[in-house]
Amino acid sequence: MRIVTYGGAVSLDGFLAAADGGLDWLHFSADVQQIMADYWKTIDTILMGRKTYSVSVALRSPKKQKRATSPKAKVPAIRTYVFSRTLPPTGEPGVEVVTDDAGAFVRNLKQQSGKDICLMGGGELAQSLLNAGVVDKVGLNIHPVLLGTGIPAFRDPGHRVSLRLTECRRLDGGCILADYEVLKA
Repeated sequence: MRIVTYGGAVSLDGFLAAADGGLDWLHFSADVQQIMADYWKTIDTILMGRKTYSVSVALRSPKKQKRATSPKAKVPAIRTYVFSRTLPPTGEPGVEVVTDDAGAFVRNLKQQSGKDICLMGGGELAQSLLNAGVVDKVGLNIHPVLLGTGIPAFRDPGHRVSLRLTECRRLDGGCILADYEVLKA
C-alpha cells in the first residue's frame, strides 16, 4: 500500500507561512536540499488544496506556466490532485481537480500501484485527511523562529492523532528534522 506523508517546513510555533504568506524566514541548506532530493525520488503523486495550488502557480516562472494545448502533451512524472469544490479544471498536464470526498479519494488512491504520496500545503486538506485516517507519516523541518501568526500546519482533525517518532536530527541553521509515523487506532 502506498504511504501518504504530510509535512514541510514549519516555524517553531507551528506555521507553514507567515500571515501574509511570506516564506522569507525559511533556511535552505545543503542538508535540506539532499533530504528533499531523496524524498522526491520516493513519490509520484502530490495532493494539495485549492489555496496551495494557487500559490504554487503564482510562484512558477512565466516559462513554466505555459499550458499544453495538444492532446499529445507529455504528462509529468509526478501526478498532482487538487482538492476543490470551486476550481475549474486547470488544463495543465498531470493536474486533476478532485471534487469528490477527499478521504475516500485518497483511500482509493493508496490502493493503486505507484510510488508514495506527498500531501503538500496548508492545514485544511491535512485536517480532513487526518480525520479520514489516510495520512501515514508526518515530516517536519522545524525552523528556529516564532512567527506568532500565519498559516497553521495543523487544524483540529476531530480526534486525537497519536504519533511515533521515527527520526529526529539537527539540520543546518538550527533547524530540526522530525519524522513521525501516524499510529492507527
